[in-house]
Amino acid sequence: MPIASEELLYIDPDLLVFNKPAGLGTLPDGYDPSLPHVRSLLEPQYGRLWIVHRLDKDTSGALLLARTAAAHRSLNTQFEQGRVEKVYHALVVGDVPWEENTIDLPLRPNGDRRHRTVVDHQRGKSARTELRVLQRFQGFALLEARPRTGRTHQIRTHLAAIGIPIVGDALYGGPPALYPSDLTPGLPRGDEEEVLLDRPALHARSIGFLHPVNGEMLCIEAPYPADFDLTVQQCLPR
Repeated sequence: MPIASEELLYIDPDLLVFNKPAGLGTLPDGYDPSLPHVRSLLEPQYGRLWIVHRLDKDTSGALLLARTAAAHRSLNTQFEQGRVEKVYHALVVGDVPWEENTIDLPLRPNGDRRHRTVVDHQRGKSARTELRVLQRFQGFALLEARPRTGRTHQIRTHLAAIGIPIVGDALYGGPPALYPSDLTPGLPRGDEEEVLLDRPALHARSIGFLHPVNGEMLCIEAPYPADFDLTVQQCLPR
């Protein structure tokens, strides 16, 4: 399956940045290893790749991969030392009463029967997410999220914990899907109305890091996928 040119955001002999589509796993599926994943899709065209970080299967956006073992070690070190700048955009449900906010809540993965990450002040690990409002809509808001730690489902859990879950993120309390009628208060849903978005509205907007060989600072931005872009465009401003 060839990669569309717009999905390959950056490539050189040492690394590659891919605009991962929603629905594609970063790693092989634990239940069905035959399902496509990032390496199985990219390696036939670009040779051996090393996974540096992960995106949830239903999260779209900028994913950084190494093309050499040396680049992999260098990029891993940057992640471990917190020197990689990751920026996400999320469409959330609810009115957001602030312009900027920082969430410091400890998290524990696989913390309940649904295998969700949970806030746990006794056994959780420290987790910090910086938030900023980008746009306000009627009943929704588009946020920028900068995770300063790398906990599983960190942004999803933190947003749910403060009462503004992500659109499409039913696992963490958001509506399972969004329809055009949901964007207009009082408008009934039609029988044949097509869904706008039926997965978490979370997009890895950009990633910034030092090139592992020449030390150049790179910041690679990933355009919105069609479903996310269309949904944001159809939201009614406040």
